[in-house]
Amino acid sequence: MGPHVRVMWDAAMLEYNFGPGHPMTPIRVDLTMRLADALGVLDRPGTDVQAPPQADDATLTSVHTPTLVAAVRASGEDPTRVAEQHGLGTDDNPTFRGMHAATARVVGGSVDVARAVLAGQVDHGVNIIGGLHHGMPDRASGFCIYNDVAVAIRALLDGGIQRVAYVDVDVHHGDGVQEIFYDDPRVLTVSLHETPRTLFPGTGYPEETGGTHAPGSAVNVALPPGTGDAGWLRAFHAVVPPVLRAFAPQVLVTQHGCDSHAHDPLAHLELSVDGQRASYLALRDLAHELCDGRWVVTGGGGYAAVDVVPRAWTHLLAIVTGQPIEPSTVVPQQWRDFVTARTGRPAPARMTDGADPTYVPWEQGYDPGDWVDRAIMATRRASFPLLGLDVAW
Repeated sequence: MGPHVRVMWDAAMLEYNFGPGHPMTPIRVDLTMRLADALGVLDRPGTDVQAPPQADDATLTSVHTPTLVAAVRASGEDPTRVAEQHGLGTDDNPTFRGMHAATARVVGGSVDVARAVLAGQVDHGVNIIGGLHHGMPDRASGFCIYNDVAVAIRALLDGGIQRVAYVDVDVHHGDGVQEIFYDDPRVLTVSLHETPRTLFPGTGYPEETGGTHAPGSAVNVALPPGTGDAGWLRAFHAVVPPVLRAFAPQVLVTQHGCDSHAHDPLAHLELSVDGQRASYLALRDLAHELCDGRWVVTGGGGYAAVDVVPRAWTHLLAIVTGQPIEPSTVVPQQWRDFVTARTGRPAPARMTDGADPTYVPWEQGYDPGDWVDRAIMATRRASFPLLGLDVAW
């Protein structure tokens, strides 16, 4: 019998929309859910698709300042109002009508699935439009108005969970979540991302390991531009499983930005859909090994809106709902026809990039001449002793 899963989805979620030309186009989510539906992922036994509630102010201010909430609401009522001190009205975060309601709905979806997992109503909960990990307590940042994952983690803590692990595989550092919980020993934040030397937001160095009261609570793997499946998966398995096992979380929260793909226009890693799928399978296995299957899942970044995001996140949804899709699966023709009619672009024909996501395990030896290995070692040296782990080499 498969897991009981709650999927947050309603077309109203596409109202999180910064306008024409912005990279965070809602079509990437629309195409994802259409592809998942065409492949039968949303109709599986035990999978319940629900429209998200809108988070109220009390929920939002569990993480965000009342002044930010007021500024978002005001800018959404009058998009000509700019509040740059709160990150609103910038190129990254232009204001749009209904901004507060649209973003509060994203937050409501992530909080809803977190509370459902907490209550034992579901094993897994997923909000694919969530993962707005750059949002700060007092300001929007990096296409993220409110930080839905941080609010969801706060709801888990307020519900009595003592140890939450957050793993972020977006190409950009999960800076907002890290900052919000940097000094909270109940939350372990783990982020694998392109080095901040070459990519926004300029944080996420290995030396960022947690606050005074929470040493070891932040783990950062900063990978060099050009890292592909083999190097990325080697880094993932060299760091993520051991730190999660040392922390022993009760719930796993994950953010699955797929902008680490080679075709993503905003970053410089070289993963394939096949490599990303391998990371989803590994995180599922860790949720079941360590958390009795309690797993809260969000999307995140990803700006190759036709070729990458729908396939990557449909793989994610399939894994969350208990039946992974084989990479060789043919993409349904009706979806491909819709993509061409909607975008004027050809759609991918299969659920694979034809890549082989194998890697050499860290245990087979450290190569100090390899940039990826040096990045792994920097993280292990900075974080492992704080978690009671041996660095090894």
